Amino acid sequence: MEKNNISYNTANCVTKLFGILPNGKEVHSYTLANSNGMEVSVINYGATITSLKVPKANNVKTDVVLGFDDINSYIDSFSLPSPPYLGAIVGRYAGRINNAAFTLNGNEYKLNANHGPNTLHGGKINFSRVYWQMKQLQGGENPAITFTYTSPDGDEQFPGELTIEVTYTLTENNELAVAYNATSTADTVINLTQHAYFNLDGHTQTVSGQQLYVNSAQMLEVTPGGIPTGAFLEVKGSEFDFTTPKACPAIIDNSFVLDNNGQAAATLHSPHNGLTLTVYTNQPSVHIYVGGNCFDTIHGKEGAAYGTTSGICFETQNYPDAPNQSHFPSPVLKKGGVYKHNTTFAFTTAGA
Repeated sequence: MEKNNISYNTANCVTKLFGILPNGKEVHSYTLANSNGMEVSVINYGATITSLKVPKANNVKTDVVLGFDDINSYIDSFSLPSPPYLGAIVGRYAGRINNAAFTLNGNEYKLNANHGPNTLHGGKINFSRVYWQMKQLQGGENPAITFTYTSPDGDEQFPGELTIEVTYTLTENNELAVAYNATSTADTVINLTQHAYFNLDGHTQTVSGQQLYVNSAQMLEVTPGGIPTGAFLEVKGSEFDFTTPKACPAIIDNSFVLDNNGQAAATLHSPHNGLTLTVYTNQPSVHIYVGGNCFDTIHGKEGAAYGTTSGICFETQNYPDAPNQSHFPSPVLKKGGVYKHNTTFAFTTAGA
């Protein structure tokens, strides 16, 4: 394989060298395209989405996710006080686990704390920071790519050797479907998500003028540190009531309860270009995130200066701290069982 050149092509799939990790492993960028001209690029560092280009009515493509141009920028971003996890797969447990500990089958597990006294997004060396093996690349109609990673028993102090597969499929309906499967050699807890930051006007713009809808009547009550109290709050009449579309907030970091009725979990609409993102999932929650202290120090693709309103995350997942809340949906993956999670990001354009 020749470095710095296209390594191989299949129908609607292009592979290029993206960079080299400090341990010498080569990271590749895989670009899938459908017949409409929509393109998604992913790398096997963090199974990360680096670019998602959506054609508008005039056939001009808009890159609707934030990202970096090179592997070193992704690596360096985890040294920030609050890493952004741009476009990465998050795990072994997305969200916060209170006091970095939980009890399973009568055994207490003390995890590696990486967010004050708590564990956030799986710990210090989480799934966003590891090399994922590209398992399968499928070209032609509805091109897809599958990445796999094996997390050893005791990784970040979680029990069980966990084997994960994540498949990205680009459909002819301009959907990016993300399918997760995982098995474990011992009972464990799991909560995976995709941490892409979306901006329908393009990754160099702001989301503040875009319209957000969340199909949820309740949200999780949290402490000032973002840990669920176990209580549920009605959103009606509050600042978190997005049951009718309204302007995307400048700051939000909250989990909304979903009923898994097959309807959309959330939508984002740009009045500027008519582009709409609709999110579907089989998960019990969507965590909406805008803002944070990780920005204003980041320069992304094409030299873009990312600020607090540069993107919005739709983290479809189980509830944060579910391992410590018995009335939350169970996060336990039994030995011999299979974790399955499906989320679809669907794009439509007015007048297209």
